[in-house]
Amino acid sequence: MTQWFCGMIATLCLMGLTACTSPPDADIGPEIRLAGIWRHWQPEGTRPTAMMDADEGRHHVVSPKAVILALHGFNDYSNAFQDFAAFCREQNIAVHAYDQRSFGSTPDRGRWPGSDLLVADLHAAVRRLRTIYGDRPLYVLGESMGGAVAIVAATDDKPLDVDGLILSAPAVWGGRHMNSFYRLTLWLTSTIAPGWTLSPSGLDIWPSDNIEMLRAYSADPLVIKVTRTDAIAGLVELMDKALAAAPELEQEILLLAGDKDQIVPTGAIDDFASRLNPTTMTTIRYPDGFHMLLRDLQRENVYADIDAWIDRGSADR
Repeated sequence: MTQWFCGMIATLCLMGLTACTSPPDADIGPEIRLAGIWRHWQPEGTRPTAMMDADEGRHHVVSPKAVILALHGFNDYSNAFQDFAAFCREQNIAVHAYDQRSFGSTPDRGRWPGSDLLVADLHAAVRRLRTIYGDRPLYVLGESMGGAVAIVAATDDKPLDVDGLILSAPAVWGGRHMNSFYRLTLWLTSTIAPGWTLSPSGLDIWPSDNIEMLRAYSADPLVIKVTRTDAIAGLVELMDKALAAAPELEQEILLLAGDKDQIVPTGAIDDFASRLNPTTMTTIRYPDGFHMLLRDLQRENVYADIDAWIDRGSADR
């Protein structure tokens, strides 16, 4: 296995700061049980619309101004949004997040479930929040792999009932941005040896400038530290779908990208942005931003930009 291929695979692994090995084989069930893997942060003094009685609805503002459903990145889990959700609570925004299938505390963690199931889970989560919050503005925030899942879900046959997408360093490293020989080698490796292992240690790649956060992240037992090559191949396939789906996006889009992102190349983000409808897209680039924009040292700038974009959208409605 040549050094350049090891570097490419390791970079993909670093979307979750992982080393690679094989977890036990197991079948993945047809449905995901969301109970027990949801995290939610409700602004103080507010309640979801479904929990209001008629008198409260007439006389009190008890619902949040907006709701965000947050999707984490590859090998991460819902705890990724702790700091962001704390900010949102102060802005009267409710945040919900769940461990995506095969990540965090879900069953069969480490085994790639397939993009169709990830997308189906997102649709189910959106329907659940619509039931709870009624017509409150609802946004999906996708970080890295979560962004790719959101893009594919928003462009499939079933409409995604949301008011907009917030894409933070979305995983759209597909198409011509990945060498075809790399792809062939990855396909062969994932087919012949799906449990093959590789460690990204020694690569000078930084997903964030927040060193304290990275240390805690690496020590977190719910962050996956082992990755199968077939899971990496599944991630690449998902990124391809997300990039191809860009022209079909009809929702309002907030695209956030860091100029120092070493995980998703700047050229891939630019290509993705060029395919979006300019009348529904807002792009914000951060000269000092890395891949983990919501956890970087300058994360509060990102938080403020998201809040301002939501407020502008509310004013337009």
